[in-house]
Amino acid sequence: MMGRSPWRVSNTQPPLHGRVALVTGANSGLGFEAALGLAHRGARLLLPIRNPDRGQSALERLLAACPQADVTLLPLDLACLRSVATCARAVADLTDHIDIQINNAGIMAPTRRMETQDGFELQFGVNHLGHFALSAHLRPLLEAANGGGVLVSVASLAAAKNTLHFNDLQSRHRYSPFGAYQQSKLANLLFAQELARRAGERGWNLHARAAHPGWAATSIVANGQASTLPKPLGFIEQTLGTAVLRVMGQSAAAGAEPLLYAALSPQARDGDYYGPQSAGERRGPPGPAIVPATARKASTAARLWDISERLTNTAW
Repeated sequence: MMGRSPWRVSNTQPPLHGRVALVTGANSGLGFEAALGLAHRGARLLLPIRNPDRGQSALERLLAACPQADVTLLPLDLACLRSVATCARAVADLTDHIDIQINNAGIMAPTRRMETQDGFELQFGVNHLGHFALSAHLRPLLEAANGGGVLVSVASLAAAKNTLHFNDLQSRHRYSPFGAYQQSKLANLLFAQELARRAGERGWNLHARAAHPGWAATSIVANGQASTLPKPLGFIEQTLGTAVLRVMGQSAAAGAEPLLYAALSPQARDGDYYGPQSAGERRGPPGPAIVPATARKASTAARLWDISERLTNTAW
């Protein structure tokens, strides 16, 4: 007897009519593909995006691919906690619940240390703290969803390459472009696990999971390291980086499948981690991912949570 076919966006059709989905960083790459997958199933999309021009371009591409899509763009700068709070209020004015939230937006490895408007190291501030604060503000809407909203945090294979440096979370004493990125992605994974634990213990009506895209050819190289190099070098970095991801990894559409699996699959479980199923988890259909050793201590996740609440001045 033949085995069950791998879970793919193209071979599963959970209807999402009447459901509301919020995806950060949906102007390109993984976020765009995840939003498109949700739109094809009938979800109403709320897309917080930093750059209005890129947001409008993404909207036009979404409607070209899915003319029936119901999409609302919202301004959001994850590098500014005031913008995060303002965006959350705008979301609450548009809907009384959120069924799916995908925390996808991110910055990777700028060559020099940069800071958010609130003084956090840019990658830790945007990739983790901005999403932590946004999720705290939106928790009532997630809990208001029928059966509880699903929050998916997008981590990375890079999460396995570092640990949390609690004595220097902001990389003030020593900045490594990829070291800071790895730390921020580990924080994303730990946040999902700790949110799932706290939701279970405290009876919060929501679900928390994490996913990574493997090696996906997206614009994250252009938005991170390439953008902080001199123009000729940045172009070379972007071109080479994208080529490597395409040859050794997979497309952005395939990379978005673990995100959608975590959000939609009946097999997805709270607190678990999902990614591509090939050797090294670089490509392939989605399924369970290996949790790195640095993300297996509950005390580390709890400590990060407490620090994140204090830094962002948010309380769950």
